[in-house]
Amino acid sequence: MDMRLELVPLPSTDVERSKAFYIDQVGFKLDHDIEPGNGMRVVQLTPPGSACSIVIGVGISDPTAAPVHGLHLVVDDLDTIRRTLLGTGVEVSEVSDMGGGVRYAYFSDPDGNSWALQQISR
Repeated sequence: MDMRLELVPLPSTDVERSKAFYIDQVGFKLDHDIEPGNGMRVVQLTPPGSACSIVIGVGISDPTAAPVHGLHLVVDDLDTIRRTLLGTGVEVSEVSDMGGGVRYAYFSDPDGNSWALQQISR
């Protein structure tokens, strides 16, 4: 029996701002932006190369819920990704070398949902 994590809901107080951040600054792909009715809005976005997406919107999660922390984006070239994100205005931490070929950098979206960029060199 397969169990795949494919969608992670994130709280957002301003859907348009969050959508712009993830598309224009972080480089996620817009999969869906639909309004199925009853005031609901579903905006699904996927990081490049990922099988797992995030969803923001109206009627999906409580916009006043605590931010989600520690989401990981696994990358092959942390330095290049970090430079790219900095170039689009994302505030990204300095790179932390954890030893053993494991390196991290961190950023957050406008609602405080936090992300780790992880590179593991083999």
